[in-house]
Amino acid sequence: MSQNDRPARALYIAGEWRTGGGRAEQEVLNPATGAAIGTVPHASAADLEEALAAAQRGFRAWRETPGEQRGAVLARTAALIRERVDQLAAIATEEQGKPLAEARGETLGAAAILDFHAGEAVRIYGRVLPRPTGTRSLVLKQPVGPVAAFCAWNFPLLNVVRKLSPAIASGCPVILKPSEETPASATAILQCFQDAGLPGDVAQIVFGVPDEVSRTLLASPVTRKLSFTGSVPVGKHLMRLAADSVMKMTMELGGHAPVLVFDDCDLEKTLDMMVAHKFRNAGQVCVSPTRFYVQDGIYDRFAAGFAERTRNLVVGDGSAAGTRMGPLANPRRPSALDEMIANAREVGARVLAGGERGDGDGFFYRPTVLADVPLEAKVMNEEPFGPLALMRRFGTLEEAIEQANRLPYGLASYCFTENGRRQAVLGDAIESGMVCINNVRASWPDAPFGGVKDSGFGSEDGPEGIEAHMITKTVHIS
Repeated sequence: MSQNDRPARALYIAGEWRTGGGRAEQEVLNPATGAAIGTVPHASAADLEEALAAAQRGFRAWRETPGEQRGAVLARTAALIRERVDQLAAIATEEQGKPLAEARGETLGAAAILDFHAGEAVRIYGRVLPRPTGTRSLVLKQPVGPVAAFCAWNFPLLNVVRKLSPAIASGCPVILKPSEETPASATAILQCFQDAGLPGDVAQIVFGVPDEVSRTLLASPVTRKLSFTGSVPVGKHLMRLAADSVMKMTMELGGHAPVLVFDDCDLEKTLDMMVAHKFRNAGQVCVSPTRFYVQDGIYDRFAAGFAERTRNLVVGDGSAAGTRMGPLANPRRPSALDEMIANAREVGARVLAGGERGDGDGFFYRPTVLADVPLEAKVMNEEPFGPLALMRRFGTLEEAIEQANRLPYGLASYCFTENGRRQAVLGDAIESGMVCINNVRASWPDAPFGGVKDSGFGSEDGPEGIEAHMITKTVHIS
């Protein structure tokens, strides 16, 4: 079902869906065809002020709601998402481009996060400190307050749940601004929350000019937390805006994940895992493996095997059977990749696979492998956010660690070695929020998800996702 077949609504403010009331609208494109499939309305200044007032009301009521009730809403939302998995996946594929199988996996992953936070809603503990008889010192955990949350287009279902789920479990209302490029995914998820019984003032959705929305929400004394998923430059800009209000922040920013492949790895298994993981969602993943550092003894075999598997990937419309990689999500990404690949070739990189746009009217790009990429290449220093794998060789463990930590990014990293001592050293030495050794899964509902250095701070998922929405208060009683 296309967006044109759905009701033209996208704003959810103070418990009601709105169509925008004649305000500016933005086209939504199908990345597989480049054709417009709908529009999304922009919130007015009055809409944003009304959303803030509703969040303030919602906080007074929701913070007093028992954890069992908050958890029950999340559990019912998870059940509804599972019931609607095919519908939700089809919406995400149509407006973001990823294959249906990936969109289904994303949908079920979102439900799993809700299940976890539903349980955590009743496990928000404080403690009693030892004091002389007749006195008490209590340490309390309380919800921080209304959250302004901004999320990216690359996981249009999961990113929305990652923002809403821990906040709602903690007792915090949310004003969410998803990407204007994937609005139907976000509104379909919020509809699941509403159908599960979430009060209208607890979660709201607004769309609009990003700078206008962020300045309004972050300047308001109502907003007590900023949660952002997106690029490093935009994240730093939002942090500056939020600093004036001294609010709590969770920043999940970009990455440029290194992959360290040692001579003793299971070569064929490593290749199978890494090619599939590299080109998942056409490489438009913040934890996507990007910089492949391969030890001298297997470098040539690894590069050749990676390129062969890459050339065999089926690229096409994500809704078509057999598609392994869909289009890029918007017309900006192919142009950015063209520029990066041209620069890499100029300084000496070799193209082993791809390196050019795909066929058709959509935003297709052939999955690409570059070998012997010099460190001065632009793409070795800036996140490509696309289907691009970069190969370099290394000799020693120390050299590999140095290259992995060379950039200011520190979100995820991947290592492949059968040497137990080396695994321990890598886990300690690599500067990233998540280190995967002999596997590629960095995201689990019960584990913190977040980075270090320019990749941000704070965690989503796990108990840490709840903690990020709490303040600590000490009460001394005599």
